[in-house]
Amino acid sequence: MLALCALLLAACGSDGAEESPPEDDAAAPAETQAASSPDSGCKEAETPKPREDGGERKPTQNLEPAKTYDVIVDTSCGAFTIRLDQKKAPNTAASFASLTRKGFYDGTVFHRIVPGFVIQGGDPTGTGTGGPGYSVVDEPPGDASYTRGVVAMAKTGDEPPGTAGSQFYVVTGQDAGLPPEYALLGKVVKGMDVAMKIDSLGDPQSGGSGKPLQTVVIEKATLKER
Repeated sequence: MLALCALLLAACGSDGAEESPPEDDAAAPAETQAASSPDSGCKEAETPKPREDGGERKPTQNLEPAKTYDVIVDTSCGAFTIRLDQKKAPNTAASFASLTRKGFYDGTVFHRIVPGFVIQGGDPTGTGTGGPGYSVVDEPPGDASYTRGVVAMAKTGDEPPGTAGSQFYVVTGQDAGLPPEYALLGKVVKGMDVAMKIDSLGDPQSGGSGKPLQTVVIEKATLKER
């Protein structure tokens, strides 16, 4: 895993390198904690067959600024809704919407779950190294904050701030304490309790690598506009 900085998230980049926010020391559990799957209420799900990396085309147009775009993410733990932030990340929002329309996220997993920090998905290969085959850039504002419910994009440490492929993460801690390096996709506006269910399925002994205790599948992602 490529570290973005000492406390950043690790994500997957478009060039095949692993992208993630840096590891959060506060999220690293005591070694005495048991690594058993809690009773989260999530369905038991089989791990989907990995898909090939890349192969998608970058969208050529942004979304309509007068409309509101929500992505409903149906998972084996329930559904949550992401409202896309066109103002702060127009290119990222357009890319995420385009990939959603194509069914890119359907049948993918949350490959990285760090309890009290982030849940991360969006990699077709399920390895933490995959992406759509292209990247977009929306450099976040200098005062960007990554607090609970914020959804941002993962990137490799050598990519410019705001670079985004397909991998995204939902912040599940009160404040991830990350620098303004990650494109701000949007915010969870419904179903944060589902994101927290997924958060409970990270192995507390895996530290920043975020090994899941149970497979969590994105069964379908649906774009709604109004």
